[in-house]
Amino acid sequence: MNVGIVGAENSHTVAIARTLNIDKSVRGARVTHVWGETRALARRAAADGAIESVVERPADLIGRVDAAVVDHRHPRFHLAAARPLLEAGMPLFIDKPFCYRKAEGRRFLARAAELGVPVSSFSVLPFQESFIQLQREARKLGSIRSVVSTGPCDVRSRYGGVFFYGIHQVDMILRILGYDLHDVGVHKGKGGNHVATISWKDGGVAAANLIQTGRPDFHLSVIGDAGRLDRTIEPDSSMYRGGIRRFVRAFRRGVSEDSPESMLGPVAVLEGLEKAMKEKRRVRVSA
Repeated sequence: MNVGIVGAENSHTVAIARTLNIDKSVRGARVTHVWGETRALARRAAADGAIESVVERPADLIGRVDAAVVDHRHPRFHLAAARPLLEAGMPLFIDKPFCYRKAEGRRFLARAAELGVPVSSFSVLPFQESFIQLQREARKLGSIRSVVSTGPCDVRSRYGGVFFYGIHQVDMILRILGYDLHDVGVHKGKGGNHVATISWKDGGVAAANLIQTGRPDFHLSVIGDAGRLDRTIEPDSSMYRGGIRRFVRAFRRGVSEDSPESMLGPVAVLEGLEKAMKEKRRVRVSA
């Protein structure tokens, strides 16, 4: 299976290419084509990831590859670049966050369903063995009432503010507490460290520490009826392998393992957090 990548600014492009082309960690798939935001970025990614060809436009992947990864640093560029590939029937992995606005993402997924095209999107953090083991152990806690998360995030990042790194914490939190959301808010600190809060319709709550200064390793505390778990989410030896296996499996089978809820839920939360910071109030959200 030949895979093309749209976007060369993001470090994930080389990581995916190296995992497939150099480490050969996933059998039967390779990255053969790349498009970059600039020609220099594309050439560098091609050299570092052993990618054979550089294309002039994202649409130039059509007819040359079997599937595509869309991988910009700012999510607002994802769906516009992916649309011609979708219309050509090409299976897609759209890197996190899936999109910048939930309404646009919902329309995109509706069209994908009409065309029967598999679309996947997720953070790779939930596919690290440390998180998978946490999920297994959390099942013994009964009903989960609260999650406290910590991780790096610059809410003023030029790559989408809270979207850029906030997606990792939000994706993990929602996979534990679910998608029946109620509202979100942000308590802003005096410096670059802030706390996002999320509530669910069933009374569940979460706090995400958005840390710009210090060393904020990804960490989760899960509180349930029968106790609590505390875990640093350590990366696997090959951090991207689990996620790559997941989207390559979707490419091959023609069916995504990711639901509209799992892709749009984090976008809804991040969009709500962006609005909550701007308007200085809590904001209702839904997946």
